[in-house]
Amino acid sequence: MSRDPGPALRLRVDPVACEGVGLCAQVADRSVTLDRWGYPVLAAELEPGAATRQARRAVRACPRKALWLESAVPDR
Repeated sequence: MSRDPGPALRLRVDPVACEGVGLCAQVADRSVTLDRWGYPVLAAELEPGAATRQARRAVRACPRKALWLESAVPDR
């Protein structure tokens, strides 16, 4: 029996709240890279599994609470 991976998610950032600390890229290196100023560049959609788990940890670890997860499937 296979496990349902759940809904497709994407990681989002509030650019006003973000101070470019870079912790998100350390915690979620599968989904987050940093631009030349240290601000996050996020993957378009998270792969189920390790990338999603890392993204959840990054949301919890963000010192400015500038990250959140949302559904990658738009509401109709």
